[in-house]
Amino acid sequence: MSGPKVVALGGGHGLFASLQALRRVTDQLTAVVTVADDGGSSGRLRDELDALPPGDLRMALAALAGEDAWGSTWERLLQHRFAGDGPLGGHAVGNLLLTGLTESTGDPVTALDLVGRVLGCTGRVLPMSPVPLQICATVTGADNSVTEAVGQLAVATASGRMTDVRLNPVDPPACKEAVSAVDEADWVVFGPGSWFTSVLPHLLVPELRDALVRTAARRLVVLNLVPQTGETEGFSPEAHLDVVTGHTPDLRLDVVLADEAAVVDTHGLMASVESAGGRLVLASLAVPDGSPRHDPSRLASAYAQIFES
Repeated sequence: MSGPKVVALGGGHGLFASLQALRRVTDQLTAVVTVADDGGSSGRLRDELDALPPGDLRMALAALAGEDAWGSTWERLLQHRFAGDGPLGGHAVGNLLLTGLTESTGDPVTALDLVGRVLGCTGRVLPMSPVPLQICATVTGADNSVTEAVGQLAVATASGRMTDVRLNPVDPPACKEAVSAVDEADWVVFGPGSWFTSVLPHLLVPELRDALVRTAARRLVVLNLVPQTGETEGFSPEAHLDVVTGHTPDLRLDVVLADEAAVVDTHGLMASVESAGGRLVLASLAVPDGSPRHDPSRLASAYAQIFES
């Protein structure tokens, strides 16, 4: 199949949907994934072993797994969670596998590449940093009270307006393979996904941010179908875009992709896109049943048209 060299940035379900679509357009695909999760199985492994949180990395691998019987079997195992209230209860097999391989090889990239080979993945999965990170944010409530949310779970569920989103450590190292992938890419794709906890963190890792600014690749932002309860509640599409440009004013955007049914003020969004140096593309991207989920086929079609333009 081949196709353009694409780097997709994000985490969780948003990146999963984007990767499912992108793999239909190119096999030169690299996922660069956030490593700040502190909830569930990932949070337990992080706390107990000081491990890189593997959950979002596991989901990205699953999205790219081979579609033959071999790949499907291993993908199901990767995603399988143990039941019960014992020590293994709630852990995904893939989380344990990635953590164990990282310990035994001493390198999370090697661990990800090994699991990718077993799954027959289309493309490669990389962490945005080789060390676990913590997301922090200042939150202004409706009564103008100011609090600090510490940790991905706290930031994602905080009620109020997010300001001053940052990482701990404040100057974390970037995964060198991720920086190289951005430097060599034809396209870099931001989103969709949790805006403050999955999309924005990539711009807070200095070496990765610098690569995203200097790369000759074209930059595509995919906006969410609806605001996320808590994290971006009440946000317009323009407000989502303003978060990105506000944190990195020197980041040029080439294309912003939005669902045509989600945009109320087309002229307002177009003005925001043009001020960032890009053009707006509207398309039907949601699944037909009306739920706020991207349809992989529709998203793939939009990606293909944009990459060819």
